[in-house]
Amino acid sequence: MLHTPATQATPDTPAHTRTRPLHWLATAGALAGIIAAAGLVQPATGTPADATGTTATATEEPAAKGPQATAPDAAAATYPLDCKGAPRAVTATAHGDLDGDGRPETVAAVRCDAGSGTPPHALYVLTQDPAEGSRPRVVATLLDTPQRRTATELTVRDRTVTATVLGYSGPEVPRCCPDTKQHAKWRWTDGKFRQELTDSAAKSV
Repeated sequence: MLHTPATQATPDTPAHTRTRPLHWLATAGALAGIIAAAGLVQPATGTPADATGTTATATEEPAAKGPQATAPDAAAATYPLDCKGAPRAVTATAHGDLDGDGRPETVAAVRCDAGSGTPPHALYVLTQDPAEGSRPRVVATLLDTPQRRTATELTVRDRTVTATVLGYSGPEVPRCCPDTKQHAKWRWTDGKFRQELTDSAAKSV
């Protein structure tokens, strides 16, 4: 089972990001081949929930049999996302046993609910101890907001997280109209999340 301390799929991105409704600065360039380290299980004490937002249904893998059959609740987790006073929104979730321990994890797409513009997504992996009263917690960050990407079509299947990642080729591209598209996969292998990105030709996605 995956556990804290959480580590990121992109080692050069900070855990907190400054968000502004209308001025998301674009970053260009492919992010293929990035490998994320993440620590294996140590029980941790939960923290009170403060995440808000609605959850869209995504493709869901049947929960594995084990001491905890229910995937962590994304709405009950605390996320390392600084929204400068704006609420956080969980826009999609997917569930499945990513590390093969028999208990399902949850992958949550989260962004600041800024009310305008296109706030970027972060993708977080959540786990939860089977002990009664334990809280879901973030154990890995697959996509962070400084990458200025929007994640769609989030799924978990065959211990692999997949998503379509939309972005911008330059700062002159309007934030309403992403013009790049990549198909992303993350798989837990040898104690790490390994990321694969495939470019897809797209204009005005």
